Amino acid sequence: MCLLDDSEICRSILESLPTGLCVVDVQKKFVIWSDGAELITGHRRHEVIGKSCIGDPLLHCDHPGCEFCREECPVARAIKTSRPAETSGLVHHKAGYEVPVRIRAVPVHNQHGSIIGAVELFDAIEQPSSAESEARLPGCVDEVTGVATRFATQSHLHESHHNLSEAGVRFGVLLFRVEGLDRFRSGFGPEAANGLLRVVARTIEGTLWRTDFIGRWADNQFLVVLNGCR
Repeated sequence: MCLLDDSEICRSILESLPTGLCVVDVQKKFVIWSDGAELITGHRRHEVIGKSCIGDPLLHCDHPGCEFCREECPVARAIKTSRPAETSGLVHHKAGYEVPVRIRAVPVHNQHGSIIGAVELFDAIEQPSSAESEARLPGCVDEVTGVATRFATQSHLHESHHNLSEAGVRFGVLLFRVEGLDRFRSGFGPEAANGLLRVVARTIEGTLWRTDFIGRWADNQFLVVLNGCR
């Protein structure tokens, strides 16, 4: 017997893949969920198998805050048209932030040629944060949130102001404040508060253009510089 004739061995191989992979049936319910899918989304295999891909845990967006996981998602198109589908979008991480991904789906047929589901591959699109791209020196990346420190943010503000004065390059500034952080920290502890700040930082960063900048301005504040302000 060929090794791949054993369905359990095939399942084990697919589940062990480091890339994001899931298999859904025609009702769009998950039947396979890879290790890579767990890593990218934060959702464990036992949390998703048997559940519908519409909505959590694999909620696609074509831009921040907009759902298209209905008839427009690659899986739905692959099942409906019997053709491969590909796009770029976002998935919601279990922790609450959005992850940019490249999505590809192909229909699955049985031996009679009927569609019985679809396979979807999704890989995170690496986007260096403003802290990584702008601040390489020690002390320029906030250890809690991963975005730029106040020092690095001030340096970026000075640079933006210089570009405005010298070349007329406009920029905008947004200040975000997390209300009630001290009460949250007192009630749930410093680790929970740090986790909340990381989610806020990642969520804001996920809505920005690659040319924009985000830094931690104070304990409960984030400052965003919109470069080349639209």
